[in-house]
Amino acid sequence: MKTNFFLSIIISFFCFSTIAQESNQKNVLLIIVDDLRPALPTYGATQVVAPNITSFAKDAVQFNNAFVNIPTCGASRASILTGIRPTREYYKKYYTSIDEDMPQAITISELLQAKGYTTISNGKVSHNKSDKASAWDDLWRPGSTTPKDYVLEENIESSKLPHKNNHMPYEKADVEDLAYKDGKIAAKTIRDLKKLKANKESFFLVAGFLKPHLPFNAPAKYWEMYDRNKITPPINNKFPTTAYEGAGNWYELARYKGVQEGSSDNPALNAKTFTMDAEMTTNLIHGYYACVSYIDQQIGNVLQALDNLDLSDNTVVIITSDHGFSLSDHNRWSKHNLFKVENHVPLFVRVPGLSNSGKSDSFVEMIDLYPTICDLLGLEKPDQLEGRSLVENIKDPNLISRTNAFSRYTNGDMYISDNYAYSEWKYSEDGKIVGRMLYDMKNDPLQMENLSHLAEYETLMDSLSNNLKSKKIY
Repeated sequence: MKTNFFLSIIISFFCFSTIAQESNQKNVLLIIVDDLRPALPTYGATQVVAPNITSFAKDAVQFNNAFVNIPTCGASRASILTGIRPTREYYKKYYTSIDEDMPQAITISELLQAKGYTTISNGKVSHNKSDKASAWDDLWRPGSTTPKDYVLEENIESSKLPHKNNHMPYEKADVEDLAYKDGKIAAKTIRDLKKLKANKESFFLVAGFLKPHLPFNAPAKYWEMYDRNKITPPINNKFPTTAYEGAGNWYELARYKGVQEGSSDNPALNAKTFTMDAEMTTNLIHGYYACVSYIDQQIGNVLQALDNLDLSDNTVVIITSDHGFSLSDHNRWSKHNLFKVENHVPLFVRVPGLSNSGKSDSFVEMIDLYPTICDLLGLEKPDQLEGRSLVENIKDPNLISRTNAFSRYTNGDMYISDNYAYSEWKYSEDGKIVGRMLYDMKNDPLQMENLSHLAEYETLMDSLSNNLKSKKIY
């Protein structure tokens, strides 16, 4: 009943535009990859094998400065789907539910469904499958023998034990792509494209791929694309000595086997004191790269199907992620914090007849995707949207329309630009700041030296702190 009420509001207040009523209205294919930092050749990660995304980028606009608004799965996805910025009151956790935090919000799928689009969610789109479920004409996730999607018997058996250092953080198995969930997600998406084409339906189709999220499981052939002897940790693999200690806390990988000795009900680690075995470091980076190559192939399969079905010329394609991931950067193995690498994501947009290929250095926040889709489809935008449309940047990649971005996580808030990355932590809006970090992004892009303890930067930090307040992200 609640959903029908909201849909009636949409229909009443958002009329069909001329563009949306045309028989040749554009479709949208949105691809969200979980935990994908810009570890791609087109972003300079030449050691990574990703030929399909590389080829796609040649016909798309690549945004070099795209940032999530919160580096954790559920909250980030809720923010993307509603175009609403996370705050201390809502969109806070990895298990965030739009239905619970913002039930009055109109998701992009609700809006397009009300406009006559067939809406399909495959894989991990919202963190919670049931979230705004009625907004999807088809809501599908693949099954698996284990929650962690292992295929090797020894890993399947260990996954049945409590998640206290019993589960392997990676798996290399001599299996076909369809053995893992992401192969199934690609296959389902291709089947959907065929049906949509046959039925001549306009669509909003979202494919949410799971890897390279932990555990780093991928078919052996993708592992074998890499020479492990050439895999090395990043040069910024030490936690900055003067950095805020709270920025060093991480826990996700700590729960996996071989990462630390023993087990604990509270396995949180701190990057200031943690050490990891060199072989495990190599295995994990190798596994992450293998997963990226595996997902690249699944994306390539979907894009090839789009071409084969003659749908590419009428379909907007967006490829992005819900947040980044530290691969021992700052001695962390996680997202869930305010370093650049955990908030920086790849973003590609290809719009038939509109986008010129190129790389844009204009800053982007993920809340910008919703208004961008609305403008590309000629739909009036809901008042709730807090982002900016990227259409002008798609038309002209050289245009710089934004010079900074904002993100937040728990008690911390971040401002980032070409010049500086500033973050601060406080327990309430009026509370005392308990920690700060400031990095000179021109001279220290890998954020190896925190400057916040130096008196000469006090005025600058106070100014950047006011910028955070102006965004009302508290």
